[in-house]
Amino acid sequence: MFAVIRTGGKQYRVSPNTVLKVEKLEAEAGGTITFNDVLAVGVEGNLTIGSPLVIDASVTATVIAQDRLDKVIIFKKRRRQNSRRRNGHRQHVTVLRIAGINANGQTYTAPAAVAAAPVETVAETQE
Repeated sequence: MFAVIRTGGKQYRVSPNTVLKVEKLEAEAGGTITFNDVLAVGVEGNLTIGSPLVIDASVTATVIAQDRLDKVIIFKKRRRQNSRRRNGHRQHVTVLRIAGINANGQTYTAPAAVAAAPVETVAETQE
């Protein structure tokens, strides 16, 4: 199960329970955001491509944090001119966790965690 959404002028391929960094969105940490710009939805081998958007499809996400990326250094130099300029920039981003994908009248969420079977140790098997 996946969807292709558009936000901040970029396209992202998302599936339930994935963590994603997108351009800064106005939302508080712990809040919920709904993306209605869904360009494609893939469910169990069936792909639905919108023209340009898939009708009645949406993706919900939970805001984990408002963060900044690593610093990018901008260095410009003109040779033989004794001219140099150095700048830095940190881009603001919003960290999201995809909660679910709504398409075709159904809601797709992350599968529940499977309970791990107890692991036998070597000492238990020898007794």
